[in-house]
Amino acid sequence: MPIRLLPETLVNRIAAGEVVERPAAAVKELVENALDAGARRIDVTLRDGGKALIQVVDDGGGMAAEELSLAVERHATSKLPGDDLLNIHTLGFRGEALPSIGAVSRLTITSRQPGSDSAWALTVEGGAKGHPVPAAYPVGTRIEVRDLFYATPARLKFLKTTRTETDHAVDVVQRLAMAHPEVAFTVADEGRTPLRLPAQTGTLPSGVLGGEDPLLARLGAIMGREFQENALPIDARREGVRLYGHIGLPTLNKNTAAGQYLFVNGRPVRDKLLLGAVRGAYADFLARDRHPLLALFLDIPCEDVDVNVHPAKTEVRFRDQGLVRGLIVGALKHALAGAGHRASTTVGQAALASLRPEGAKPIPQTAFQWQPQPHAGGGTWPGITRPTAGQVEAARAFQAPVAAWEGPRGEGPGGEGASGEASAPAVLAEAPAYADAAPGPFSPGLATAVAAMARTPAGDVPDFPLGIARAQIHQTYIVAQTRDGMVIVDQHAAHERLVYERIKQSMVAQGVKRQMLLIPEVVELEEAAASRLAERSDELAELGLCLESFGTGAVVVREIPALLGAKADIKALVTDIADELAELGDQHALKERLEEVCSSMACHGSVRAGRVLTLGEMDALLREMEATPHSGQCNHGRPTYVELKLADIERLFGRR
Repeated sequence: MPIRLLPETLVNRIAAGEVVERPAAAVKELVENALDAGARRIDVTLRDGGKALIQVVDDGGGMAAEELSLAVERHATSKLPGDDLLNIHTLGFRGEALPSIGAVSRLTITSRQPGSDSAWALTVEGGAKGHPVPAAYPVGTRIEVRDLFYATPARLKFLKTTRTETDHAVDVVQRLAMAHPEVAFTVADEGRTPLRLPAQTGTLPSGVLGGEDPLLARLGAIMGREFQENALPIDARREGVRLYGHIGLPTLNKNTAAGQYLFVNGRPVRDKLLLGAVRGAYADFLARDRHPLLALFLDIPCEDVDVNVHPAKTEVRFRDQGLVRGLIVGALKHALAGAGHRASTTVGQAALASLRPEGAKPIPQTAFQWQPQPHAGGGTWPGITRPTAGQVEAARAFQAPVAAWEGPRGEGPGGEGASGEASAPAVLAEAPAYADAAPGPFSPGLATAVAAMARTPAGDVPDFPLGIARAQIHQTYIVAQTRDGMVIVDQHAAHERLVYERIKQSMVAQGVKRQMLLIPEVVELEEAAASRLAERSDELAELGLCLESFGTGAVVVREIPALLGAKADIKALVTDIADELAELGDQHALKERLEEVCSSMACHGSVRAGRVLTLGEMDALLREMEATPHSGQCNHGRPTYVELKLADIERLFGRR
């Protein structure tokens, strides 16, 4: 069969298959064009999920009649002032979107430039282009795409339900709206308006983000109020590259990475390097199956990034990957460290939700039977029974004076195992004297605890973020009183994080201790993998893994981190590191192994649940939590404490 040129309409339909895979892809291209045209309001209307109609209306710069004809030609664009594909300052630049969409649908463009006395309209149907005709329309552009894929009906069979296609289109607009908070967006479909975002006034701050930040307001409208309340600002610069945005606290996480939004020069991307950097920054705080919420924007000189490596422009290539990754990891870790012991507000909200009356089981009404009962005056009292002898005794016991206090393991005021005769008020009154006596009727821990309570009246709470310890319940949880509420601390999880941070600080100060192998182990790999490991041998040595090339396609391991122990699976470790160097460009595997060992050591060296603590020990734990970064969550991203505000507690009891 001889070589021949394909018809132009078929070429455009093939291109459409690459650029317009579903209605959301067409929406993305058209909204990007509107943003490049300087629009300040963009309205998207869909019908049947975009299959029957996609209409994008903007108030941008518009096009003249002669430009309309060029706009639907392949490889025609106004977004490349020169011929340098590495100097791209716009979202769309290929010049393929409009002709590709017109090749598989019925496309109508109506546009008017500022100062023009009339608008112009152009129609393209199945690739057949018409001529511009005068039309009535205000300044801006309206693009209507009807019967998408009618010229290629086979593509329609692979589309999802109307609701699913609408959701994809909304997601596309949301991502673009994040990068442009100054622009108003709406998306409507069949009478619904699933997305309505007013323009956020003000400008993006050049310093630390905060206050009435328009970007955070836009992110909150899209990602939710919980994210807005628990977001940490990011603003870092290095060698002409700027990273800004907001990241969620570790305790605000999901089981998928769907809540991670990454942008390069205003363009939404899904890049492995960026995702790997985020994972590395949060590795200390989240389990591997949990993912943080964040929106990060990277501004980088155009000559240092290639955005022309993917038809949908969702992947990029950086000239200096190490610079970008280091900037992201460093900025995120610095922000997380600055959060200190702070945990997300969702922790307290979840606790309150579990305490709501509607979530509680009804209390069985066994004490009273609602039956008419006779009384002395004749007749009956409706609904009240005479209490039984057992109920009377139970009520008398409940209202009796409090018996002598019994400490843990049967320790009473009279010594171990003694019952004692002093009532609770008498014990508290004599506490200071007992605290100073040695030995006294209290054990030393109990004396310290009672003395601390006596010296800190219930109404006098020092202004500590985590308050003053008041009690320990179930020998596991510390209850502390704050100025405006209360805090419940999981003593084991909290102390585990504190010990873990100490171990890490020790490793930073003293380095990772190595253990020399009696017999060096040779690990065979693919030649490219072995080469990558050899190139990064200096970095691996800093983490305690000493290896070198051993012929072609192999490395020899001479030393391993001492923390891994003698039973470490060296071959599996080296293979994992090689795989991650190929995929993410960093040695996460070794870092995570070390972190797992440190986490296990911290778990075994921390205060266990079930251990009785004195008030002094509890307060010491609270103060150390306040001074230790990341103490608001354990090593797996679970909260170490729950804070309940007094106003919320009062609502539970109907006081508000």
